[in-house]
Amino acid sequence: MLGLGKKDRELDAAVEELARADTLAFGGVGIAAQILPATAAYRYVERALDEHPEAARKKVDWLLKHGSPAGKAYAAALLDTVDRAAGRAAWERLRGDAGEFTTFSGCIMGHATLREYATERLAGA
Repeated sequence: MLGLGKKDRELDAAVEELARADTLAFGGVGIAAQILPATAAYRYVERALDEHPEAARKKVDWLLKHGSPAGKAYAAALLDTVDRAAGRAAWERLRGDAGEFTTFSGCIMGHATLREYATERLAGA
């Protein structure tokens, strides 16, 4: 039972990190390929969805509703990995959100709104 409590706290901490994220990055950023705290949190929640799907899914659903713009994008991406229909529904919902965040793809930094990012995801980009 002690181990489960620790896992719950770690999942909560990862979701909280994603909820306040201002940058969306799925891999290392910059020349040094540094893993941002939000990226590490995303990976933790992604694993939790495999290991404890019910508990993790509740947290991802919460994140989709209450997260920062980047946090909501992380939530939709997570849903996409476990349930394509739920992921698509999340991206559809986010297509109306003008919230802004920073993006990173390797060394390339950019900016996007949830509206723009969700539209790209729905188009298969």
